[in-house]
Amino acid sequence: MISAHPKHIAIIMDGNGRWAKARHLPRLAGHNAGAKAVERTLKAARKYGIAFITLYAFSSENWSRPQEEIDGLMKLLSKTLQDYTKTAAKENIRLWVSGEREPLPPALLTQIDEAIAATAQNTGLTVNLALNYGARQEITHAINAAIAAGEKDISPDTLRRYFYHPDLPDPELIIRTSGEERLSNFLLWQAAYSEFYFTPVLWPDFDETEFEKALAAYQNRSRRFGGI
Repeated sequence: MISAHPKHIAIIMDGNGRWAKARHLPRLAGHNAGAKAVERTLKAARKYGIAFITLYAFSSENWSRPQEEIDGLMKLLSKTLQDYTKTAAKENIRLWVSGEREPLPPALLTQIDEAIAATAQNTGLTVNLALNYGARQEITHAINAAIAAGEKDISPDTLRRYFYHPDLPDPELIIRTSGEERLSNFLLWQAAYSEFYFTPVLWPDFDETEFEKALAAYQNRSRRFGGI
């Protein structure tokens, strides 16, 4: 059994749309409710001393959704960044973002850059926002960057240096809500030895109690990394 909490938890925040549909509400209402779940989860992560948390906020495949929903998500991200930047100093939170900058709206990119700069010296929880993120894209990006840098012998350690955040430790625990049990192009490389926790709870209903259940499940696992 594992005695310590994970250093890095990654979460696939799934179920906003189904949460809204069950309540006969527009999908954006589910995303707004999901933003509240993010607040609760970050509070719980700080309580338990988690050092890094990666949130799958918007995948590179999500651009195929209806434009109205995409526009609403971009507005929600903008508001969330505004609120985050205001409270980050008090909570000592640092922001990182993983993903491709294009085709994110220029105004949103400016907000991202400002939030990252404003929180760069904070030493508490690091929130890594996976935004316009795809694991295959990250690996391809790293390979191309390594080639461009003139690398001749590309080892796993070499390739890691060209990931979006080379200093981000691999997640010990990956949580996915809503009952789905797949990675959906999320942290494929980094998940090589992650523990997985799947819950039927829809993301807007995820709270500290559910977070504690995931931690308890993790602590009941044995991590051998190919050994015995």
